[in-house]
Amino acid sequence: MRKRLLLTGGTGFVGNQILKHLSKYDVDIVLVIRKDSEKTYDNLENIVSIVETENIFSETSSWWGSKCKDVDIVINAAWYAEPGSYYTSLSNMDCLRGSLNLAEGCIASGVKKFLGIGTCAEYEISNDPIPFNGVLKSHTIYSAAKLATFHMLEQLFNKNDISFAWCRLFYLFGEGEDDRRLVPYIKNQLIKGESAELSSGNQVRDFMDVSTAGKIIADISLSNQSGAINVCSGIPKTVREHAKEIAKDYGREDLLNFGAKEDNPLEPMHVVGIPNWEKDN
Repeated sequence: MRKRLLLTGGTGFVGNQILKHLSKYDVDIVLVIRKDSEKTYDNLENIVSIVETENIFSETSSWWGSKCKDVDIVINAAWYAEPGSYYTSLSNMDCLRGSLNLAEGCIASGVKKFLGIGTCAEYEISNDPIPFNGVLKSHTIYSAAKLATFHMLEQLFNKNDISFAWCRLFYLFGEGEDDRRLVPYIKNQLIKGESAELSSGNQVRDFMDVSTAGKIIADISLSNQSGAINVCSGIPKTVREHAKEIAKDYGREDLLNFGAKEDNPLEPMHVVGIPNWEKDN
C-alpha cells in the first residue's frame, strides 16, 4: 500500500536532499514549509500537498494533528541553522518546543514512524571513533536542545508504540550549502583568485556529501531501522586535506592560507563516527 510521508525542512540544505531522494520512491509527500521559503521542489510529481506556515516551530500540537491526518511517516528536518550563530542561539529552544508539539500531533493522528535529525555534537567527543551508543554530552545550547529533543521524543514514542529513528549528522557539504560555510567559502575565494583565510586545518572530521546523507535518511524513513543512527562515512580526514582536495580541482592550492584564523574554541579537534545505517536499504 502506498505510504504517505510528511516532511518539514524540505527546502533546507539537508531536507531538500531528502526530498529529492524521496521523490524517486513510490510515496505520497506532504511538504510543510515556511511561506517565505525558496521554491526548490518544482516538478516533483509525488508531492500531494504543500502546507505553508509563518513559523513551523510556533504551530500547536492540534495544528500538527490535523496536518498529520492519514500520514504514515514524518521526517522532521527543520531546525534553526544560521551559520555562525546556531551554536549559541536561543532559537534552538523554539525548535525544541516546536518539535515536541509536532510529536504530540503525530501521536494524536496515529503516525506510525517518526524520523528526527540530530547531530554528532550530542556526543562526548574523544579521539576515538564514536559509536551510535556513545556517551552523550551537550557542549552548547544547540547540542543541548538537540539532545533534549532526542530524549523526549524517545520516551514519547516508546510509550505510544511509534517507531522512532534519530539520525545524527556529522560534517556535511555539497549542493545548496550556505556560502558562509567552509566548502563554499573556499570555492568562492578560489574562483575569484583570492586567498582563502583558514584556521590551522588540523581538525579531523568525518565528511559526507549531503546528497549521500539525504539518500540514507530517505531510505531509513522507509525501512524498519529505528533508534540512534550515525549518518557518517567513518573516514577520518583533516580540514587541511579536505581543503586541498577542493583547491586541486581549481589548480590553486597556493591560495589556501592555513593559520590565518584562530581555531574555533567551540569546535573539537577530532570528530569521526562509526556508521550504523543499513547499506542495503
